[in-house]
Amino acid sequence: MLALYGELGTGKTTLVRGIATGLGVPSHIVNSPTFVLIHEYQGRVPFAHADLYRIQAQPELQHIGLSDYLDGQTVVAIEWADKGFFELPDDRLEVHLSHRSARTRQVVLRAKGTAMRGLLDRVLQRCGALKAVTSLQQARLLR
Repeated sequence: MLALYGELGTGKTTLVRGIATGLGVPSHIVNSPTFVLIHEYQGRVPFAHADLYRIQAQPELQHIGLSDYLDGQTVVAIEWADKGFFELPDDRLEVHLSHRSARTRQVVLRAKGTAMRGLLDRVLQRCGALKAVTSLQQARLLR
């Protein structure tokens, strides 16, 4: 479960398109589900993309069926996760996006829960050469 946070235009949907591509879903079919709230895709594994931008109160979340996708078999990416209130699972990877300039973004990853801490460690070890994260030690401080 990926919880995406960030202002308009920080790249949440673009990131989701990249994740979809990695899962074998053509990126050109991935659109922000602002009005339908959840889109489902079938790639190498099931993939659900939710957009909670229009959610105003917690009771609305209970009616969109988000919990149906939290089965451990489906990759779930949730834009505007801050509107997820208490419906988000405790075990999740939080992706915080922000503007650094008109053309650059800052990405901060925070692992919540044991499984996601392990996942983040594996990702950071594989991406050790990336400039965005200067060291595994620094990334661990973000958990």
